[in-house]
Amino acid sequence: MFFITLLAASEMKRIRLKSISDNYFQEAWKLYEDTFPFEERRPLDNQSKVLRNDNYHFDVLIDKNQFIGFILWWDFETHKYIDHFATVLEQRNKGIGKLILNKFIDSDDKLIILEVELPTSDINERRIKFYERVGFKLNEHYYEVPPIKEDELPLQLLLMSYPNMIPKKEVDLFVEKYHPIIFKN
Repeated sequence: MFFITLLAASEMKRIRLKSISDNYFQEAWKLYEDTFPFEERRPLDNQSKVLRNDNYHFDVLIDKNQFIGFILWWDFETHKYIDHFATVLEQRNKGIGKLILNKFIDSDDKLIILEVELPTSDINERRIKFYERVGFKLNEHYYEVPPIKEDELPLQLLLMSYPNMIPKKEVDLFVEKYHPIIFKN
């Protein structure tokens, strides 16, 4: 089974989408809407604008011409920020997610940051443990993101980072410098 999984990962392609009319976008968008809570999702018109940003990558994962997931991320000077990551239900708990993230990590040596929900439910705790098994470190600093939609409150989350934990002042710098770019739309 592990050999088959490794073989599948070697045949897997990551394709960057630049428009909501690109192939695979509709499948990816459905997975995005099904996987992430309403308060963590961009509306489609905002997503369309974000796709035009050169720092933003909407990468779909294709294996044998089948859509199997996506990794939505930002490429900044000193680090990469994973905005959203998901695989289709049929691929979960098979090691594919870990292989995808390992390939992503190995693509360069920048610090990688991602957000997770507070560990207030079993699924949130499992998600944190999944990222820890990949090598991410849970940072306990207070952290919140501005609301994505009008008339909502900021959302408290936690940051995870790879390969090391990050100090509070680096979190503050990330919020000051990159939140206006990430959350402006």
